[in-house]
Amino acid sequence: MIIPYTDIAEDTLNNLIEYYVLREGTDYGEHEMAMAEKVAMVKRQLKGGDVVIVYSELHESINLMPKQLFLQQQDEQDSAS
Repeated sequence: MIIPYTDIAEDTLNNLIEYYVLREGTDYGEHEMAMAEKVAMVKRQLKGGDVVIVYSELHESINLMPKQLFLQQQDEQDSAS
């Protein structure tokens, strides 16, 4: 289930994004980016619709993921049903 980022309190959203960024350990190229820059980048992706916040009832967890990946997984689940 997609959770609209606008439904999440700003502090909670920032904490969720920070957790995601720290967990992913993404490589940002030749120079390291500050946490605030990484959070801002993810927020832009959320606002642009490239990234979505997904709640899994099965795993009782929340995650950020590229929208295309989410849609692909949904199509695979629908095909398997």
